[in-house]
Amino acid sequence: MEERLQKIIAAAGICSRRAAEELILAGNVQVNDRVVRQLGTKADPDRDEIRIDGRLITTEVERIYLMLNKPAGYVTTLKDPEGRPVVTDLLYDVGQRVYPVGRLDYDSEGLLILTNDGAFAERVQHPRYEIPRTYLAKVRGRVTRKDIQSLLKGIELEDGPFTVDGIHEEKYNEKSQWLRVTISEGRNRIIRRAMEALGHPVARLIRISVGGLELGSLKPGEHRRLRRKEIEGLLRPQRKKA
Repeated sequence: MEERLQKIIAAAGICSRRAAEELILAGNVQVNDRVVRQLGTKADPDRDEIRIDGRLITTEVERIYLMLNKPAGYVTTLKDPEGRPVVTDLLYDVGQRVYPVGRLDYDSEGLLILTNDGAFAERVQHPRYEIPRTYLAKVRGRVTRKDIQSLLKGIELEDGPFTVDGIHEEKYNEKSQWLRVTISEGRNRIIRRAMEALGHPVARLIRISVGGLELGSLKPGEHRRLRRKEIEGLLRPQRKKA
């Protein structure tokens, strides 16, 4: 049965649909030895030969869903042009090529999901589904009640307004404070930029949950497979947590 090419690529576990569209537009995809650049192109995975950079893809692969406690100092990509460590360097005994769902900055830590299921990745990371993500942020100085209200009501950044879904004060001392921050958007370094704008630069940032999936006791650098209930929970409509 014919399907859109980007859907077939995502189903093969190569990447998300959005990333597959970029591969098509860049001319990296061939169908029966013909380069395809049109996003509306359809193909039959049972009949047509589909290649990415000359490599034949297959849709019959085991679906893998992992969670990793990413340490600081790793790039959330499969390859880094600067030669820095990448998150997949931490994986072992996986048996299939997987890729990150969303991203965590090089200096950030915590829960990162990896999979070879393109449809699942698209569902979890697409902004329209507004899946909440909760972080522990260590910031410099003491955050005021006015700062918290500003984040809840919205502050203006260079790329538009930003509002947190929830924020709670944790432990603090004279020099720094820990905050629990929940957001449901994924703009680049958004928490770091927001706190910087308020005069409280982030010294450490740890993602502790995505939707109902929690980091728990998983140690830095360790990973495990997601349970069926956890996978299904991420696919259900989310209720934001404050």
